[in-house]
Amino acid sequence: MSDSIGTYLIQRLLAHGIQHVFGVPGDFVLGFNKLLEESPIQFINTCDEQGAGFAADAYARLQGLGCVCVTYSVGGLKIANTTAQAFAEKSPVVVISGAPGTTECIKNPLLHHKVRNFDTQFKIFQELTVAATVLDNPRTAFAEIDRVLAAANRYKRPVYIELPRDMVNKPGNPDLQTSSPPEISDPDTLAEALKEAVGLINAAQQPVILADVEIHRFGLQDALLQLTETTNIPVAETILGKSVLNEPHPNHVGLYAGALGSEFARQYVESSDCLILLGVFLTDLNLGLFTAHLDPKRSIYVTSEKTSIQLHSYDQIRLQDFVQGLIQAKIQRRELNLPPSSHRPLKFEVVPNQAVTIARLFEQLNSFLSDDTIVIADVGDALFGGLGMFIHGRTRFLSPAYYASLGFAVPASLGAQLAEPSARPLVLVGDGAFQMTGMELSAIARYGLNPIIVVLNNQGYGTERPMLDGKFNDVLNWQYSRIPEILGTGCGFEIHTEDELAAALSASRSHLESFCILDVHLEKHDMSAALNRLTQALGERVVTTS
Repeated sequence: MSDSIGTYLIQRLLAHGIQHVFGVPGDFVLGFNKLLEESPIQFINTCDEQGAGFAADAYARLQGLGCVCVTYSVGGLKIANTTAQAFAEKSPVVVISGAPGTTECIKNPLLHHKVRNFDTQFKIFQELTVAATVLDNPRTAFAEIDRVLAAANRYKRPVYIELPRDMVNKPGNPDLQTSSPPEISDPDTLAEALKEAVGLINAAQQPVILADVEIHRFGLQDALLQLTETTNIPVAETILGKSVLNEPHPNHVGLYAGALGSEFARQYVESSDCLILLGVFLTDLNLGLFTAHLDPKRSIYVTSEKTSIQLHSYDQIRLQDFVQGLIQAKIQRRELNLPPSSHRPLKFEVVPNQAVTIARLFEQLNSFLSDDTIVIADVGDALFGGLGMFIHGRTRFLSPAYYASLGFAVPASLGAQLAEPSARPLVLVGDGAFQMTGMELSAIARYGLNPIIVVLNNQGYGTERPMLDGKFNDVLNWQYSRIPEILGTGCGFEIHTEDELAAALSASRSHLESFCILDVHLEKHDMSAALNRLTQALGERVVTTS
């Protein structure tokens, strides 16, 4: 007898390496929840659907594919935001939503959770994903599952699967299972593009690689390392691509983001006579609010979706094939003597009884990092202060650095630590963002995880204040350090001074059995230099458009 639709879907998720599915149960998806419970996949209950969506996003960034499973509309529409982020930042998340049974929809009744029409949610997710399907036909269900999962892997973007509850246990048709043929670049076009690229590189005096998010998403970190070590062409990274290369590497130039990034990296990249942009998103934040100066006439620009070299465009070239082609090409190896990275951490000297400032906070955190730390930064100074941190290892800095949705970091630590149990998350989150999703600490406690949560407590939305301040930027000052008392586990620390922070970090490093939360009190208007530059630019836009 053929597998049921629900069973087949679980088999395909397992085949793609998914060991955990995040979500909140609901009546339209309970049948599939039960199948998950009886399978090797662990269903991770979160406090809220948005937390599940962010956790699945982080899981996908590290594992290669993530999955969130919710009920119809009241669950599905709650993760529209997290799915939008996954689409914008190319994170392959499988969204599974339960739905009313096919027979329940006959005569269009006013069934609970229905919005406008029964296909309203499906239409919304068609706009937020690269492929979407409703498994309402047992004959084609297996093929549709294969199709959308292939799209998630091909494009590294989210996909949507709607599963009516009366289809979960229906047998499917194995005769219509599909397997996509391996995608390859057009060989003639690839050869021509590589010929032009190699000619430009070999003729250049100061070529440089600018590596970004798609190197993370397509698992090309080893290939990038091989390319830079084979050719000795140095590598700069973007905000969205931070930690794409192990940052202690001698070929690492630093973070390039126009006026927001390293000044050395800015000068080096912008004076280059051959820019090799690999997997780069030309977003406003990556370009330092468009303070970057990248000349297309001196650029080799390759992503999964387009290739252009100087002013020539090439179609049907895969990023993976182009990078491998560069590794195998006859590129002249050159001498390279870069100065030590400007953000290599110095030994931090604690000043007793001195109030913690943003600048000194990140200097102290920088000296705290170890090889097993994965930094997860929320939006605001958690991100912009964190850009100067010296990350050990590759893909060890996660942040929504393009879509910029508050509330990512705490639930992301749940997904990240389940994806890589050997890594310990250091979560950087503002107090405003924490109040959105911070109670996912409940799920973190339930599943025995141990992230270190650093709350940047500046009494509100510090990113907004320099742009246009008002009472709307204030939040209630929670006693964050006492949250472990509510949850019955974890360690909390209230911190005002550098010596208190040093003691809390030391205690947190030793406390492995549960989470730690550090409530770091900061002056209301204190901010990093990078955030100050950013908010000045954004504030000018607010004033001119209001």
